[in-house]
Amino acid sequence: MTASGGVQAGVPQPQTTVEPPGGPFIRHSQPGRRALYNQTGITFNGSGITTQPIPSAPGYYRGMRCIVSATGGTGTVAVYGADAPYNAAALVTVKDAFGTPLIVAPGYETFFLLPKYGGQFGTEFSRDISNLPSFQAGQLNGNWTFSTVLPFEFAKAYGTISGANASLLPTILVNWAASASVYTTAPTTVPTLNFQVDSDFYWLPEGVDIAPPGLGTTCQWIYQQANPTIGSGGSVIVQFPRMGGYLLGFILELRDSLGNRVDAWPARPRIIVDGVPLIDSDIRTIYDDMYISFQGTSRPAGVIAFSRRTSLAQTDLGLFDTGETYLSTNPGTLLEVQGAPWGTVANPPMTLNVLAAQVVPSGALIQGLPEL
Repeated sequence: MTASGGVQAGVPQPQTTVEPPGGPFIRHSQPGRRALYNQTGITFNGSGITTQPIPSAPGYYRGMRCIVSATGGTGTVAVYGADAPYNAAALVTVKDAFGTPLIVAPGYETFFLLPKYGGQFGTEFSRDISNLPSFQAGQLNGNWTFSTVLPFEFAKAYGTISGANASLLPTILVNWAASASVYTTAPTTVPTLNFQVDSDFYWLPEGVDIAPPGLGTTCQWIYQQANPTIGSGGSVIVQFPRMGGYLLGFILELRDSLGNRVDAWPARPRIIVDGVPLIDSDIRTIYDDMYISFQGTSRPAGVIAFSRRTSLAQTDLGLFDTGETYLSTNPGTLLEVQGAPWGTVANPPMTLNVLAAQVVPSGALIQGLPEL
């Protein structure tokens, strides 16, 4: 009898997208996405914690895509705070397998400010996650939805984390806030939270032994308080926490004693590095620079941001950057902000918070375009 031309069951078909050897990593890998987990029914009680383990993936994690939503609320009396709904998380902590913190910041700063000013997610209008199609603004019944990202990759394929080894996976820890953080007036029935996490990753290359550039290099976003606190209308120099690594950007956030963001910036702030003014500018020009660097996205009250990811243009082009203008720092580098004077507020003292991105390379920092 003549054998049939069928394919034996269970034998995988050969991949048809294999490139010939040679060239950069991204030529041999393909970007993909896969589901990690979906945690539902999280209560607004100030003690809920997400500690779901991250499964392995056949490749390298670029970052985590998250959808956070509140569902099941009823009534028509919900009133939202200024940082809502992003402050539904009191603290977000992302670490690599060795315990190195990659992101440590409250929910508003992690979920909203980091995608907006971090340069690792989207361009132009997509930097503001409230402009995304998935965004559903807070409703009177207390329900809402937003999408965000926990990024690892800071240049194309640079900063990724190995996902194929189950013993070397990153971890995500979310401490959820009480409902009073989101609602100044809660709805009749307070909703529950849902946290869905997918991963963006690069597939393991087929038919060639090649790894992403600078594997082991990390971009670390750490939220810290600068010191000292600032009196209303006071003239004071505020010191950043000590840095270390290559600074690719920092976000400054000014809050009063009640925790409200306030635009009480000096008329002419000075950013000082080791006693030398790096920026001495009219605050209105800084606002203009933000408009140019971050492609016209609106500025939240109490927030100014500076990007060192403008090597190729005046605009932060996201993952397309050479790293030539990163600011090299070490644990001895002193960064300060001077105001003479700072603005006036009804509820002093003010606190200056710093969300800074530091690139810590596994060897020498790769500059230029690593994939070309």
